[in-house]
Amino acid sequence: MNPLPTGTQSVPRAYPAAHDGRADPETTGTNPLAPAPEGARTASDVVTPELVAQLTKGVAGSGRTASHTPFTGEALADLPASTPEDVARAFDDARAAQAVWAATPVRQRAAVLLRFHDLVLARQAEVLDLIQLETGKARLHAHEEVLAVAVAARHYGRRAAAYLRPKRHAGAIPALTKVTELRHPRGVVGQIAPWNYPLELSVGDALPAFVAGNAVVMKPDTETCLTALWARDLLIEAGLPAGVFQVVLGEGPVVGPEVVRHADYVSFTGSTRTGREVAQGAAARLVGVSLELGGKNAMLVLQDADLDKAAAGAVRACFSSAGQLCISIERLYVHESVADAFLERFATRTKGLRLGTSLAYGADMGSLVGQRQLDAVTRHVDDAVAKGATVLAGGTARPDIGPYFYEPTILDGVETPMSVCTEETFGPVVSVYRFSSDDEAVERANSTPYGLNSSVWTSDARRGREIAARLRTGTVNINEGYAPAYGSVQSPMGGMKDSGLGRRHGSEGILKYTEAQTVAQQRLLPMAPSLGMDDESYAAFMSRSLRLMKAFRFR
Repeated sequence: MNPLPTGTQSVPRAYPAAHDGRADPETTGTNPLAPAPEGARTASDVVTPELVAQLTKGVAGSGRTASHTPFTGEALADLPASTPEDVARAFDDARAAQAVWAATPVRQRAAVLLRFHDLVLARQAEVLDLIQLETGKARLHAHEEVLAVAVAARHYGRRAAAYLRPKRHAGAIPALTKVTELRHPRGVVGQIAPWNYPLELSVGDALPAFVAGNAVVMKPDTETCLTALWARDLLIEAGLPAGVFQVVLGEGPVVGPEVVRHADYVSFTGSTRTGREVAQGAAARLVGVSLELGGKNAMLVLQDADLDKAAAGAVRACFSSAGQLCISIERLYVHESVADAFLERFATRTKGLRLGTSLAYGADMGSLVGQRQLDAVTRHVDDAVAKGATVLAGGTARPDIGPYFYEPTILDGVETPMSVCTEETFGPVVSVYRFSSDDEAVERANSTPYGLNSSVWTSDARRGREIAARLRTGTVNINEGYAPAYGSVQSPMGGMKDSGLGRRHGSEGILKYTEAQTVAQQRLLPMAPSLGMDDESYAAFMSRSLRLMKAFRFR
């Protein structure tokens, strides 16, 4: 295997090599977990046959497939490919292991997550290399996944017992009925994880399922499965029984429906089109499903926003992970009175971004994941320009850096006939629109079928909260793009409208993996005529009781 291109590539013309003033960990030595200097490792140094054999141990697969690195387009790993029979066998093995795991006290299950938290942070350099090689991300963007998984592990490791403990409720008649709500694991969760966040959107979603007492059969994207398999290996090291976490690999149209066909609950993250198919398959079997789907997320820059901070925030919101993030910003609404000043700042910062392939900190943006994403980005930009849009920054593929690199791009003058106006791009492209009032901005932001994430920038906190409450998205961030809402793991995260069903994080993120059971114990008197009452007197007695309970504010 050829070595990766070394170092952060300077981007000529509109994209000179730039330095934003941050210290580089690999040169200052301030980060003890930083990898060796850039260029010291190649893909073959990281992904060895021994590592692949270790990570794929136990993966059922009668065939073979391969993954590739976006940095060069070359093969990265030879992998097993699962058949429908392999998927069925994985579910059988998971069910056998789940019965024992569910009987394990919840605090012991939670302790596994807390040990996993420590292992992820201690060995993050290993998984950062894998994430970069599999997705093409810049290292800082890969590190976001490490942070997100550690936070989720800590949260559910600390809070799972409280979320799952039996809860007392008032009965139909106070003192006569004792009611307890119990939470039981669903059984075996079928999880279909995407390629864009192979650590966070695989094991990050599985952690609450595990601590709730479930087993998981996961189908990660084949191109990014080594990251998920690394996390599985680490969870087993942390104490998770190996049988509780099964992984199947293969083509989505072949393996995905089989996962849905056998699961007791389905967790899916991906496109809205595929999400509808997953939902239909789950509905046919009357099993639950949670879906995080597409987005066409909007950022609103009000006239009182701090323009320098908003411009810096827009770079993070639009171009993190090369825009291949469900909650990244693709539509930018700017008040007409500050639009020119804001765009000058935003375009300048965007043109200064550094593109690169280094397995080290330093690059500001990495590669698209593959040819399909590059084609989609190119089609949207070319269509917009042909129909009259203006390119303020970017607009060009960069095969000189890597086969799937595309410059971070700002489009002005975008209008409805252009594909980029309404279709999800899922790449480093943002469209700019001007507005004259808050009402107009809210109406236009809400005018899409999607409703995943949004962002509001203003110096007036109250105004920001009022506008946020009017936006039809599952999360809204004030004076940041996506990180505050996503990182607040006690709060639910998910989409409205065509952006999905259900939520991750918080109580909803774990309770969705459980079945609620109500146990009601009747005491002293039956729920029927007694003590000599006939039907009519019993009915009158119950009616008087209900009136009294309302008067005394019973709930």
